[in-house]
Amino acid sequence: MTRVCLVGDGDVNLQYELLSRETAREALATYDIHEPFENSVGVETVSLGAAVSLLNDLDWYLVRFVEEAMVLEPSVSEDEWLSRDLARAVRDDELAPEETGRFIKLYGLELVDSGPDGAASSADGDDTERSGDANDADAPEQDGASGGQPTAPPRRLVEPMYVTRTGGDLPTYDLRDVEETLVERVTETEFGA
Repeated sequence: MTRVCLVGDGDVNLQYELLSRETAREALATYDIHEPFENSVGVETVSLGAAVSLLNDLDWYLVRFVEEAMVLEPSVSEDEWLSRDLARAVRDDELAPEETGRFIKLYGLELVDSGPDGAASSADGDDTERSGDANDADAPEQDGASGGQPTAPPRRLVEPMYVTRTGGDLPTYDLRDVEETLVERVTETEFGA
């Protein structure tokens, strides 16, 4: 299954904005919607082509309400997301999957204060309630797609760092003190923007 994740702009409630509009609601009607990160909408599609098609159907809304649109395609990488433009390039055979890993947008992941007791706080970075890396935690069984109830504390993507992969390893994320990161592969044009 290919996953799509839309991360909302900071000043909008993305799920509300998408589901309150008929065209977007109809485009998403056949999918089980979950929230892998704070202010995000996630769905699973049957293929990379279906994921790109869904993003094309939602384009008007993406321009207005979405900060980042990402695709996780297992045939390219099991744990690194693709930007929308990169996913389109792979689907259209403009780039081979093995040519997609050079330019990276590396996000920090921090916990979000999830309740009045402050059990999951983004300020202290305490991540003791769950284990595994960020990409394992994105799996639907942990991010709320099964039964609609999240089993992990909510997290938010913070401050992307643009890096170039050299020799297979990625530099360490150093913009904030975070325990986990999320890797998004981007096009050379997106990298230089």
